[in-house]
Amino acid sequence: MSLNDWILSLHLLSAFAMLGAQVVFTTMIVALWRTDSTQRVTSYMLISRIGTVLVIAGSVGTLVFGVWLSLSKEPYDIWDLWIVAALVLWLVAGALGGQGGTLYGNAAMDAAKLHESGVETSAELPTAFGPSRAFWLHVAGTVIVLVILVLMIWKPGA
Repeated sequence: MSLNDWILSLHLLSAFAMLGAQVVFTTMIVALWRTDSTQRVTSYMLISRIGTVLVIAGSVGTLVFGVWLSLSKEPYDIWDLWIVAALVLWLVAGALGGQGGTLYGNAAMDAAKLHESGVETSAELPTAFGPSRAFWLHVAGTVIVLVILVLMIWKPGA
């Protein structure tokens, strides 16, 4: 196995980590949809940490190993349109995911504080864990990650 084969394997493993993170966060959103239970939201905080680790590892890995491949593997070049598009979309998906994650994280921290103080339910939680701005940011980020996946598989123009 050549070095490029190893780098490609690590790039694909990183992509699977990113997709796994999308599945983790989507599952959490579905499980917490319109909940008002502070305990339920708090119980999912550990799972969100796992998703965050997957996002970080997947994002860094796909970027580093993907750029490495584009520089070292024939016939690809870093300036190929599909690679530039994927890099731009990677940045946009990261920004959207970061914003959505911050909004969900803030709502979860508020729920944890309420839960610690003995409050069982909160009227704000169904709004935060429903069709909120965070939800639509997550949807947009997920769609963009899927578009990147399509670019990586079919490599239009390559």
